[in-house]
Amino acid sequence: MPAALVYPLAALAEIAGCFAIWAWWRLGASALWIVPGVATLVVFAWLLAQVETGAAGRAFAAYGGVYIAASVLWMWLAEGHRPDRWDILGTAVCLLGAAIILAAPRGT
Repeated sequence: MPAALVYPLAALAEIAGCFAIWAWWRLGASALWIVPGVATLVVFAWLLAQVETGAAGRAFAAYGGVYIAASVLWMWLAEGHRPDRWDILGTAVCLLGAAIILAAPRGT
């Protein structure tokens, strides 16, 4: 699967899973929130394993930039906290780093 498809889906799954646990632990939601939380975290792990790269660490590192961008979007859209200029600048730097990791020419 191409990383451009996998990473956004993985980010959604990871954030949803982590938020489900957060809602139970920090917001007092029912312990039943753990079930979809764990399920979406399993989907996240499976998706990340679909990235075609020779090194898992490279796939994870590049994903980190996408995760940061998705987290800032989550903060804005789901939690209602608008990102400030530092959030946006930091996100842009992270996405640039992820693109460099993924697109850099590699020797064989």
